[in-house]
Amino acid sequence: MAAVSLRLGDLVWGKLGRYPPWPGKIVNPPKDLKKPRGKKCFFVKFFGTEDHAWIKVEQLKPYHAHKEEMIKINKGKRFQQAVDAVEEFLRRAKGKDQTSSHSSADDKNRRNSSEERSRPISGDEKRKLSLSEGKVKKNMGEGKKRVPSGSSERGSKSPLKRAQEQSPRKRGRPPKDEKDLSIPESSTVKGMMAGPMATFKWQPNVSEPVKDADPHFHHFLLSQTEKPAVCYQAITKKLKICEEETGSTSIQAADSTAVNGSVTPTDKKIGFLGLGLMGSGIVSNLLKMGHTVTVWNRTAEKCDLFIQEGARLGRTPAEVVSTCDITFACVSDPKAAKDVLGPSGVLQGIRPGKCYVDMSTVDADTVTELAQVIVSRGGRFLEAPVSGNQQLSNDGMLVILAAGDRGLYEDCSSCFQAMGKTSFFLGEVGNAAKMMLIVNMVQGSFMATIAEGLTLAQVTGQSQQTLLDILNQGQLASIFLDQKCQNILQGNFKPDFYLKYIQKDLRLAIALGDAVNHPTPMAAAANEVYKRAKALDQSDNDMSAVYRAYIH
Repeated sequence: MAAVSLRLGDLVWGKLGRYPPWPGKIVNPPKDLKKPRGKKCFFVKFFGTEDHAWIKVEQLKPYHAHKEEMIKINKGKRFQQAVDAVEEFLRRAKGKDQTSSHSSADDKNRRNSSEERSRPISGDEKRKLSLSEGKVKKNMGEGKKRVPSGSSERGSKSPLKRAQEQSPRKRGRPPKDEKDLSIPESSTVKGMMAGPMATFKWQPNVSEPVKDADPHFHHFLLSQTEKPAVCYQAITKKLKICEEETGSTSIQAADSTAVNGSVTPTDKKIGFLGLGLMGSGIVSNLLKMGHTVTVWNRTAEKCDLFIQEGARLGRTPAEVVSTCDITFACVSDPKAAKDVLGPSGVLQGIRPGKCYVDMSTVDADTVTELAQVIVSRGGRFLEAPVSGNQQLSNDGMLVILAAGDRGLYEDCSSCFQAMGKTSFFLGEVGNAAKMMLIVNMVQGSFMATIAEGLTLAQVTGQSQQTLLDILNQGQLASIFLDQKCQNILQGNFKPDFYLKYIQKDLRLAIALGDAVNHPTPMAAAANEVYKRAKALDQSDNDMSAVYRAYIH
């Protein structure tokens, strides 16, 4: 492989895992962001996004030398926006360079003029100067006479000055369409523009094809392309902690999560129980970020893939808990959450100081019971159900809702960064369970409404695809809406979120409403439709299969 010489300020193509190369610039990292150990790497700020990462030198290419090659293999909309941002940055950098050159020339002319004025004037020169001034004054007088009588004083001003006076904009603030698109500078413009042109091939990455289908390119590194963060300041901390009016706290990854390599893994040993649709993606991202993980699953064969990726195998939940500092569990329902504590289970391994985090979506009574038995053995407990689906789990884009032991929540920060884009601390045990059920109640009801609308369109002779196109152009437009409608139109109900689990959550949300005498008629109606879909053997399909309850 040809040697590549890179330096601060160079424009580059950076490659992260299985994702396509992305344009960026080598910049100075925040002072508190340590450089990873091992191979040589550079800190890269990516264009078209507010994200950044440590990238190994073998995964970097000079921007100019490989621009045409990259544009040919990547066609996504966000990718093109990033390339446009680079070109805009280069144009502005060039403009600043030219402005600097003009300024230097003007300074030189002013110096020469000043020297000329300071030189003593001879008698002949004085006479010539006097004659010249007389001619100028005469011409100026003639010019004034030619101005029409109806012209105002404003009409005699230059167009530039008039424009300046007419503008209501405050001096010193650029207009919205002229905001500086450049990235914070760390070296001279020439240094940024130069850069080596040596060529080399990417390190081969098995089973990691380049993605060029933009609608399916959803991971946090590039998720902020269309709505960048308000400021670059966020990257100066690994975690951004925001106190909200509700008293809850959110921990957001200030940099990219499970794909960017900049998460510093905790030195604590992590255990994980349950490798279903959600758990599999979570464990994969924990391993990618360098966490030491021991796994257990009721069906042991599911552990094999993660053992190959570097995980350790726990023969029982008790063994996992006893050998790990923090153990996460992500199982299907309240019964499973209690069962995992039983014989050869979690309680057998719990002792003072051991930490247990339940990520299952269950009711508040169940999670409160779990917390009591864990704490009674001297353990620490945190509930942390997750909002998302299989794809978001795989991409490290989950939203974590946590409650319980605040110290344990903070101890889990690197894990939460690896598995999700945001986490919220909601206070005492039970709050996260309630919030999660409400979130899924809204989601499940919305899915049933989507299915109802599509079937109504069909029976009234309207195009379902046209309905989707209209919805995608309106206020309801979202990834969820588009994906679920596409599932229905294509007849593809491969599970991304099991129908049986969304029905379970609706049932628990209705019970939550009953407990506080709050009506939930919309959720109750949606629940009946899902129950019909289950009767039609759709339990193990995606929640979008609720559509079939309307056509049978």
